[in-house]
Amino acid sequence: MRAATMADIARRAGVSRIAVSYALNGRPGVSADLRERILGIARELGYRAHGPALALHGAAARAVGLVLLRSSAALTVEVFRRQLIAGIQAELSGHGFGLALQMVAGLDEEAQVHRRWSAERRVDGVLICDPRVDDPRITAVRELGLPAALVGSTYDDRLPGAWCDDRDWSREVAAHLAGLGHRHVARVSGPAGMLHTAIRDEALRSAADERGMRTTIVRGDYTGNSGARVTRELLGRADRPTAVVYDNDVMAIAGLGTAGELGLAVPAELSIVACEDSPLCEVVGPPLTAVHRDIAGYGALAAARLLAAIEGESGPPVQASGGRLKIRGSTGPA
Repeated sequence: MRAATMADIARRAGVSRIAVSYALNGRPGVSADLRERILGIARELGYRAHGPALALHGAAARAVGLVLLRSSAALTVEVFRRQLIAGIQAELSGHGFGLALQMVAGLDEEAQVHRRWSAERRVDGVLICDPRVDDPRITAVRELGLPAALVGSTYDDRLPGAWCDDRDWSREVAAHLAGLGHRHVARVSGPAGMLHTAIRDEALRSAADERGMRTTIVRGDYTGNSGARVTRELLGRADRPTAVVYDNDVMAIAGLGTAGELGLAVPAELSIVACEDSPLCEVVGPPLTAVHRDIAGYGALAAARLLAAIEGESGPPVQASGGRLKIRGSTGPA
């Protein structure tokens, strides 16, 4: 005997196949009475959903998309992204969702991936990392009607997601270095254009100003190569800083190595702080003073907000637990 299909249910109910798909998969678009009638017919016919058919006919994909602007090779050394993905996957798997992950070279390419995923019904929603000012990805998902959540600084209170307050730990870093007598601090940031880069720049600068410290801000790109290059430039200046604050662990470790190559002892002649903690920060010599956050929890919270949006529950971004400074051997008196 032939298995019942959604087309069979649609004929019996006198509705379209799309309406049947919405009803069977709990999606908005049909009334409660019609949903119950369709579910009753499905039970009567002994209908069983088939995974590929669900995707083909527009039912829930039971998957969330994440596009990263890093090469896949960067994940082997950058602990932040691995922990973030682990937290996202843990939250999704607990709700029966999978994660579609793709690497791209730029924002426009990421927006194209979102459009393709939406057209092919590959995902039910997407996570957007590192929001920018006038972010084209956010414009794209709104035009598509694709549920989305942000992982990063607040962009728009109408879009759900998770964010972390970078100001509190920036003040803690400034207070720690000022207490050690430092008067010139450099910050090696991530790329310009990211909202969290601008927020961290201003937070550290303001906190340093309050404590009578000079601040020099230079740009890196989160890689070891940029960390080493920028550190060499900073330490070659006549008025070199006595402390350097790096935006992630990879750049900080590269900076530590460069300082050693230049004959500068850490922390006797240079203090180093990493704004992202990782096991790598604890095993280098000296261990790096670092800002520790629950990154896996951060990812899980963002994923939870996206799942809620997929279910039709809108809400503003929620704040993740903040960072705290772990003082180790890389910071000392100026």
